[in-house]
Amino acid sequence: MPLIRNGVATLVLVGGLSWSLGAQMAPKAIDKVPGIIPSGFGDDIDRDIAKVRKATERYKDADAATAAGWPRHSECVANPPQGAMGYHFRNDGLVDAKLEVDKPEILVYEKRADGSFQLNGVEYLVPIAAWTKDEPPTIMGQKLKRADQLGIYYLHVWIWKPSPTGVFADWNPDVKCST
Repeated sequence: MPLIRNGVATLVLVGGLSWSLGAQMAPKAIDKVPGIIPSGFGDDIDRDIAKVRKATERYKDADAATAAGWPRHSECVANPPQGAMGYHFRNDGLVDAKLEVDKPEILVYEKRADGSFQLNGVEYLVPIAAWTKDEPPTIMGQKLKRADQLGIYYLHVWIWKPSPTGVFADWNPDVKCST
């Protein structure tokens, strides 16, 4: 009888370890973020959005972004009545023909009434002169848009402030350039 008890205990222990290992290897569920995740573009895009959110969370403080190489690059960019983009803080060290989900070239902020900045999104960009392929660059399953007057391909992603016009929209009607 004692032998069977030890055998059962061994099976329970092995079964428990197998379940634990399986649970660790299972894909992690993506946290829902109202108006942002789910994006409506599928799980792969939602994982990319979650990845860039994690990578940029420390830059919610614009001073931290500036210290890390993203100084303010523009005044507030708006296009009433479609909305605004906000203030662009650009890391020139990332501006090249390479796109990485967790390394956006631009962090997009909105100025609050107290003068501080709120991180609303990111922008990926590639200089037109640096891009040698016929098709535009892509990231997160999206083709970057071409802005000849600025000499860039670009894509906005509203990862911190939902945009009623979509996560990849140029303009966010809820972003204001009031100060």
